[in-house]
Amino acid sequence: MPYSRGVYIAWAIQGLILLEGVYGIIVLSPSIIVTALTGFFLTCIPYLIERRIQVTLPWEVNLLIAVSVFLHVAGYSQYLYVLFYPYYDKVAHFVTSITVGVLAFVSILLINRFSCTKLARWQIFFYIVIFTMAIGAFWEIYEYLMDTFFGSYLTKLLQHGLDDTMIDLITDLIGGVVVAAFGTWYIQKKTLDELTNPMVGDSAPECEL
Repeated sequence: MPYSRGVYIAWAIQGLILLEGVYGIIVLSPSIIVTALTGFFLTCIPYLIERRIQVTLPWEVNLLIAVSVFLHVAGYSQYLYVLFYPYYDKVAHFVTSITVGVLAFVSILLINRFSCTKLARWQIFFYIVIFTMAIGAFWEIYEYLMDTFFGSYLTKLLQHGLDDTMIDLITDLIGGVVVAAFGTWYIQKKTLDELTNPMVGDSAPECEL
């Protein structure tokens, strides 16, 4: 079966992430190398999931993951966070929050499909928002710990005070609400089988959302 154009774009972006790692080797920056390799691994997780548990995420999700990771890797290695501060940081953070929200939406569809757990639309809405906010909070903790213990080895500090952290969390909230609103509207247009069959095929039990 031929791949869609979006799959090739996602692969190309993964290649750009690896090139950032090569750039890190050229400039002798261990932090850039680690950031690029970690980012590349994150973009490979959907393919590992497909191989391990036979769940194929939509190519749009894979593309979103690749774009989100590339924005952060390139922003760090090419100093885009500094050159275009604070705008680049907020755009990258918003794209990432949208991506996390979409992953939350996909996960709740799969949970319902495999466990036949019926959730009201308002429960799905809050699940997506809370999931997005939780991941955003863990990300802020990660940035704080990196600055505290490895700040002298980084090309730049990851946090810029309380205002920066709070705006990031507000951005996470907005991204989560946007995806939650669209997701709860979208599930009214299609059945659960129509939404999940492309990911799991016909092997999973049939349930209603």
